[in-house]
Amino acid sequence: MSDDGHEQTSHENVPSRQRKRFPGISSRAYEHPADRSALVALRKLSGFDTVFKALSGLLPERSLRLLFLSDSVRVSDQQFAHLNDMLRDACYILDLEKVPPMYVNQDPQPNAMCIGLDEPIIVVTTGLVELLDEEEMRAVIGHEVGHALSGHSVYRTILLFLTSLALRVAWIPLGNLAIMAIVTALREWFRKSELSADRAGLLVGQDLKASMRGLMKIAGGNHLHEMNVDAFLQQAEEYEAGGDLRDSVLKILNVLPRSHPFTTVRAAELKKWAESRDYQRILDGHYPRRTEDKDTSVSGSFRESASHYADHVKSSKDPLMKLVTDIAGGAGDLGGRVRRGFDGFTSSAPPKDRPTDTPPRDED
Repeated sequence: MSDDGHEQTSHENVPSRQRKRFPGISSRAYEHPADRSALVALRKLSGFDTVFKALSGLLPERSLRLLFLSDSVRVSDQQFAHLNDMLRDACYILDLEKVPPMYVNQDPQPNAMCIGLDEPIIVVTTGLVELLDEEEMRAVIGHEVGHALSGHSVYRTILLFLTSLALRVAWIPLGNLAIMAIVTALREWFRKSELSADRAGLLVGQDLKASMRGLMKIAGGNHLHEMNVDAFLQQAEEYEAGGDLRDSVLKILNVLPRSHPFTTVRAAELKKWAESRDYQRILDGHYPRRTEDKDTSVSGSFRESASHYADHVKSSKDPLMKLVTDIAGGAGDLGGRVRRGFDGFTSSAPPKDRPTDTPPRDED
């Protein structure tokens, strides 16, 4: 039973324990600043409003619902009852008044999504259900309920549709180019929205270890006895700090086609937030309410996002981010640093040694 009298359903090997509830919580409480700024940038993208309005009226949402109703298993008290209990509990904790329908879809690939224009639908795959234990699954369901509370399902649905449409019109040069520009912007936003939803999942599960285990399993499968959280997080640090400017460019190219951030990065971001004062304040009951959303300053949110990016660039260990910081700080020898950073980018041959009798030329 939760601390305000809401009954929790206990399952085998899952201890019943108290979880805090957050009445009237606004999604602003857990939204990552990068999520908000990416959404602002997306809405300012030329042509996005036109496409959004057109697709909102054309997307076959009724067909989508009928598809899941006819070819998936709807979670209820009679089917996947333990998932239904967790779904209702997640909605109760985040105070989402209407519980969205949830379906289990036969797919060995571990995945979950929240889609829908008028009303959100949550879909989890059998691969995910079979991979995660109860507490890990609770965090995932909280993650998807966080998407629903934030209104992410609308943009996610459009992203799915446009990704499919881009493949169909690939033979139309200008048409495909326009669609891919919006798809790329949507993917950038959605990757950031995943960081927000991870935080919502932690607020629901209130078990950082379970959230970490779930992310590790998604990355490495059901072999927890072979994995270590500290070593997993170390990978994220090595990923960010390792290499030279060439690696920084490759990181950008690697992430562009993805809808989700890399798993180690998600784990590191979530752990950092869980250890922050912001998270503790929410647990203590100090968080923005939905009733205050209408009074929220858009410019204030944008400034917060800009401040986050500035702090991220300053603290980042990535070679490209360090270079950006140096440029902003007016550091010297930037030309030489760029040339050394990209040395070997187009050729694997090592640079020839300078003759010993020739003094080295000053770099610009």
